[in-house]
Amino acid sequence: MTTQEQTGSTGPGASRSAAPHRRDPGSRNGRRGAGVRPRSALARSQSRWGRLLAAPAVVGFAVFTVGPMIASLVIGSTNWSIGTNPTWAGTENYEAIFADPRFYASLKATFLYALLAVPGTVIVAFLVATLMHQVRRGRGFFRTVFYLPVLVPPVASAVLWLWLFDPTAGLLNSALRMLHLPTSQWIYGESSALPSISLVAIWGFGNMALIFLAALQGVPRELMEAAEVDGAGPLRRTWNITLPIISPIILFNLITGFIAAVQNFDSAYIITNGGPNDATLFYVFYLYTKAFTDGQLGYASAMAWILFVVIVAITVVVFRTSRYWVYSEGSK
Repeated sequence: MTTQEQTGSTGPGASRSAAPHRRDPGSRNGRRGAGVRPRSALARSQSRWGRLLAAPAVVGFAVFTVGPMIASLVIGSTNWSIGTNPTWAGTENYEAIFADPRFYASLKATFLYALLAVPGTVIVAFLVATLMHQVRRGRGFFRTVFYLPVLVPPVASAVLWLWLFDPTAGLLNSALRMLHLPTSQWIYGESSALPSISLVAIWGFGNMALIFLAALQGVPRELMEAAEVDGAGPLRRTWNITLPIISPIILFNLITGFIAAVQNFDSAYIITNGGPNDATLFYVFYLYTKAFTDGQLGYASAMAWILFVVIVAITVVVFRTSRYWVYSEGSK
């Protein structure tokens, strides 16, 4: 056997045959410049099915959300009353709205209601979720009990609260009399109507409580045990560990709760009809009366767009301030 045959690496012809084959990373099937990995048939099928399954939601959003929004923007620039033909009005509706004292009254009532109802609901939901998190047996039963108010239809809930708020025969004043405490006019008093309606909103804390409960179950147990070993009490562990970890959930509940609060309609329509003396004249209820009682569709559409802008602005402000109090793993 020759030396060439032993090493197998000498000579130009032997070198080409023995060296490992190197592919040009930029080549595909021997062609340069392709540079793109071929997609498998499975990936193409998944992409096609993904677009197909998402199409109904996209079409529904375009038809039932984007379309009506564009239509209301156009209608808001017209003088259109029910039974008449619309005429172009430009910004007249917006000028009339900003000169309307009831518009400001409705804004004031709505934001006062949101300031009472949203923090109240978040606090009650968090406390109830904390209690349910501590319960070892019967957790499913308590979840069902606390979630039941969410399942009650709004009209039935409103009728129930009408009876509870009755100053003479209502359950609340009856309980106060039994305890020898002063009674209240509840929804029939100008100063007590708004807090009373806020109680109705707080009563439906079930959704928030379930979200908080899921978040509490994600708090690392080792952190709580380490803090307990270091002598931290329940309040300190809640303040320094639990609240920072679930702060993104608090942010979510605050924003969704605020958006729901400023769009409250059922309570004002069924329970108080906006009274007494416009104390519960919520924005959406006033918008409804302008559209379907007064028949001013253009005016009401302009009001809807003002509300949309206000919600977006406040949501952006809350998100901007969240960097100072919402904990995330990437934050310092």
